[in-house]
Amino acid sequence: MILSDFDHRRQIVLVVDDSPESLSMVATAIEEAGMTVLVARDGKTALELVKRIQPDVILMDAVMPGLDGFETCARLKSGPDMIQAPIIFMTGLSEPEHILKGLEVGGVDYVTKPVNPDELIARLTIHLTNAKMIESAQNALDAGGRPVMAVTQVGNLIWASPDAKKLMDHLARFIDDDNKLANAKMLDWLLELVKTPLSQSQPFHLGRKDDLIEISLLGIRTPKEILLSIEKISDLDPKKALITAFALTAREAEILIWLSRGKTNRDIGDILTISSRTVNKHLEQIFQKLGVDNRTSAAVITDRICRKAALFE
Repeated sequence: MILSDFDHRRQIVLVVDDSPESLSMVATAIEEAGMTVLVARDGKTALELVKRIQPDVILMDAVMPGLDGFETCARLKSGPDMIQAPIIFMTGLSEPEHILKGLEVGGVDYVTKPVNPDELIARLTIHLTNAKMIESAQNALDAGGRPVMAVTQVGNLIWASPDAKKLMDHLARFIDDDNKLANAKMLDWLLELVKTPLSQSQPFHLGRKDDLIEISLLGIRTPKEILLSIEKISDLDPKKALITAFALTAREAEILIWLSRGKTNRDIGDILTISSRTVNKHLEQIFQKLGVDNRTSAAVITDRICRKAALFE
């Protein structure tokens, strides 16, 4: 059996199949590859099992009595407790409509029955590797404290960082029972995002004037996973917005606003009736608080904050 260099240790594979013969053959191949196998003979058992143990990948028989594989997959991949593990269908149904149905309900791939063990392990390796890479990126975003969420092109929520989940309360009235964004204008915006270069994408604003959320595109991994940032915009004037955003003093905020308007240190000193040397000392503190080292970067950041505050003027 051909194995890659992927580290299979401690990887848990859930196999959902109503056929004892198929379960035995697949489980043997997976165990020989050094992975742990969990089995479920039907969709209902699989749904109960994942509440207790989170598998790294799921092999799902498409055709089963009662709750079939398609419906089981749809339930696993929806709602607030949706699983992150990739789901690979095992099916004798090779018609395009059946393959498409598996992808539409949340599957990432399929293998045809009778299953070829080498092909099966190769597919598992690819999807385990991809899932690990996505998890690492997601953990980095979580640890960084960034309010970020991932959605599909049609608005289904995939995951959200802890800070994003806090802001999601503001979006609750725009999310339906199937954990999908239910704002028609936002759904249209998502559809356009995959057709627009990142540099040309525009943010989407949702909510009321006194409780406004800005959603911006961070990147598109595939049409099935769009990465978005979420930010609450308060109804502050530009000066107060800068003070709040960067813990500036009132004087520092004034200097920063004039800097963003292209004024020199001498100009700013004349406007605020202070010396240009004092302006320069203030700018040293301002740059440190903003985490920048030059006037251009400070001006860009300031302009962004001020434009958001201007939404309320």
